[in-house]
Amino acid sequence: MTPAPASVEVCTAHLPDDACDVGRLLEDYLRRTEREKHEHLGADGPGAGAPLQPRHLEEVHAPAEAFAGAQILLAGSAGSAVGVVVVTPRPGDVVELKRFWVDPAHRRAGAGGALLDAAIRLAAGPVRLSVWDWRADAIRAYTRRGFAPVASWEPDRPRLVCLEHRP
Repeated sequence: MTPAPASVEVCTAHLPDDACDVGRLLEDYLRRTEREKHEHLGADGPGAGAPLQPRHLEEVHAPAEAFAGAQILLAGSAGSAVGVVVVTPRPGDVVELKRFWVDPAHRRAGAGGALLDAAIRLAAGPVRLSVWDWRADAIRAYTRRGFAPVASWEPDRPRLVCLEHRP
């Protein structure tokens, strides 16, 4: 594990050993995201308390299979996993960050920054991510770490802000 600010450590998840922590954090992320999409977009699909879609259930219950070829990083504090990010290789030395999440009870304590820094260190080239436009705090955190807006690779989802960090 790599020490980071505020007694936060970041490590690569070892599956299946870390599957429960990864699954718990991903489920929290997915449920919050679906609830927010329902609130902000009037999205059809699961609102609060509704079951997750099958592809999301696979991420929660079988992260090794759902994210084959990706690296999953966990942030830990006081012996508990408090954050997760999936680092997915893309063509041309680009990596994409997906499912970036820090437990709300542990935000503003260095876990998010530690995860971002660790993910950036893994990349040989640009690091990209997308975030919903209503997540202003997250967008500010990304820009503080050097991410800048770029043209969207998600044209069918206009409220996603696409950001990129270049070495």
